[in-house]
Amino acid sequence: MHIKIHRLFELLLETTSAQPEAVLGFSLAESPKLGDFLADLDPNLSLDWSGKSFNGLPELRQHVLTHANLTDTCHIDDVLITAGTAEANFMSICQLVQPGDEMIVDVPGWPQPLVLGEAIGAQVRPLVRREENAWRFDLDDLARLIRPRTKLIFLCNPNNPTGQIMREDELHEVVRLAERVGAYVLCDEVYAGLEWHGPRVPSVAGLYERGISTGSVSKALGLQGLRTGWLICRDRKVIFDAMVMRENSSEIMNVMGEMIAEIAMRPPRYAAAMHKARADGAQNLQLLDQFIESRRELAWQKPAAGLIGLCRLNAPITSDELGKRLLAAPYRTFSIPGSAYGFPQHIRLGVGGGAAAKLSQGLAQLAKCLDDLRS
Repeated sequence: MHIKIHRLFELLLETTSAQPEAVLGFSLAESPKLGDFLADLDPNLSLDWSGKSFNGLPELRQHVLTHANLTDTCHIDDVLITAGTAEANFMSICQLVQPGDEMIVDVPGWPQPLVLGEAIGAQVRPLVRREENAWRFDLDDLARLIRPRTKLIFLCNPNNPTGQIMREDELHEVVRLAERVGAYVLCDEVYAGLEWHGPRVPSVAGLYERGISTGSVSKALGLQGLRTGWLICRDRKVIFDAMVMRENSSEIMNVMGEMIAEIAMRPPRYAAAMHKARADGAQNLQLLDQFIESRRELAWQKPAAGLIGLCRLNAPITSDELGKRLLAAPYRTFSIPGSAYGFPQHIRLGVGGGAAAKLSQGLAQLAKCLDDLRS
């Protein structure tokens, strides 16, 4: 299986050494420091993995269920700790979808399932989210896409990169449609908990025996560097098969990553971290929304959740060209073109990163760049 590079990763590789002065697309909360956890770490902790559960630390798995509101429907053995959401998605897709199978993927969305499906030799059917419909997809479109060979429906909820969410009644309808052919429904829920209005989106693992919920501590808690995430599914064969695949790749989780993630997800600390992430994100979201309203070249559907959104560029230039101009002197500002998701006339804008992202500075540079283009 040869996996081709997707455009988002390609863009990130191209800009790694650019050292921008400001960032317009920061997708995770401000990251804590290692020192924030030292008081709760046992200095006598053995870094030997021997004797630990193949599923991951039981305390960490219990936190995952608690924060996803799944303690009444799922058991801790329905949780597998993974190297981030990406590994959870990777193992699920690679074990459930075989050459010749069909899988449905929402677009724009996280590009990983698109390249994996192609590498596997599956037929990938795009489920298109439409900007004029507030970046929602039509459930009738989904019904038309589902066929007897459909093995997996992959959705981002909250959606990455549009920030839109599916209501519980819509998720129930997705499940009903999937049940007709016995398809699995995988929801990448990495931004769950960062809804700007209303409760946390329901996890599909709690709605459907073949529902798979994936997530991590990367986005809302800013702990991307731990590479600690999870896969939740009540179908124990999915958990077992994923564990077997991991045995032949990364093999086991890292003890330090799991320990720090467990500390970060302890209820009092987790509540404080989520409060800060929401407060920082809401402040930046208001700033960004006001900026977009003030610019005739820009328009967007304001995100309902998460830390990123897609902004339409109404200018005689693609977002790729704009991104290159912004990254160069005198602007020195990083942005992610919408071409990373197949939408070249859009820009991915983000409200994460806290003060370190220098969003105000980045927006000022974007305004200057747009003014220079117009003149």
